[in-house]
Amino acid sequence: MILKKGDEIRVLALSKSMSVLTNEQIDLAKKKIESLGFKVTFGKHVFECDDLYGCASIESRLEDFHEAIKDKNVKCILAARGGYNVNQILDRINYDLVKNNPKVICGFSDITALLNAVYAKTGIITFSGPIYSNFGMKKGFDYTETAFQKIMLDNNPIEIESSDYYSDDKWYKDQENRVFIKNSGMKVINEGECKGIIIGGNLCTLNLLQGTQYMPKLKDSILFIEDDDASGKNFLLEFDRNIESIIQMDDFKYVKGIVIGRAQTKSEMNDEKWKVLVKSKEKLRNIPIIINADFGHTTPIFTFPIGGKCTIDALNGNLKIIIEK
Repeated sequence: MILKKGDEIRVLALSKSMSVLTNEQIDLAKKKIESLGFKVTFGKHVFECDDLYGCASIESRLEDFHEAIKDKNVKCILAARGGYNVNQILDRINYDLVKNNPKVICGFSDITALLNAVYAKTGIITFSGPIYSNFGMKKGFDYTETAFQKIMLDNNPIEIESSDYYSDDKWYKDQENRVFIKNSGMKVINEGECKGIIIGGNLCTLNLLQGTQYMPKLKDSILFIEDDDASGKNFLLEFDRNIESIIQMDDFKYVKGIVIGRAQTKSEMNDEKWKVLVKSKEKLRNIPIIINADFGHTTPIFTFPIGGKCTIDALNGNLKIIIEK
């Protein structure tokens, strides 16, 4: 599936409500997407917000999702934000309806659960990429925007290149005084070559799908995984046990490689800690593993297709990652 200029993008709050976004952020994001040539519409319940969960009801979110799927004019569903509980709606989605009305579906973080569930149940490729609120970013968005357009508007293979700079600041609180850090780029922890199908996104959210019908098969997969800094200085411990949970799955032995997204500053991760984590796990020692890729909870990020193809060439000091739908 590809988008074209003039297509309608429907913004849905399938996890947290849009009510916490400022009018300025909402307007900036709408103008940015429209400047790319798309039409922007919103689900009826995007501002609905329960005080306890911070989101619309399950029924409201399902209504917005199914209406967008049924609407022939809607070509792309873009998540408004991340959050905690998109998995509440997974067992009530009409997957036959989704399969018969394929749409581009894009988001990240908590939306990982929906993206992988839709792929597992329908075979439709989904996209881990920016959420609507990201488009309200004034500075440091060029890489994200270009990567989004490349994969959404074209079917050609894309070679992933590292951004020059990245940020891990609360940009939505102060759009003018941003902090940008020079990016050292992707690093090879384990050398190797492989080809496979991309599965993944936010690691702790992906793990919510284990043991359910919504977890994609790992056979011949390349995992793209990342996590946020919610655990702070315990990030390594949290990431370790989450990836260990994946490793213990029966079909992990068929995983061809792993690409890990850049960790946030509070995680205190560095190349040496990644090496220690990887080398401590016997089942990770013989597959190519790349760290510090531009996706996850820092910005900018590239958009990658869950269910799409990936080729990794990480031999003799070289590193090339090519993705395609």
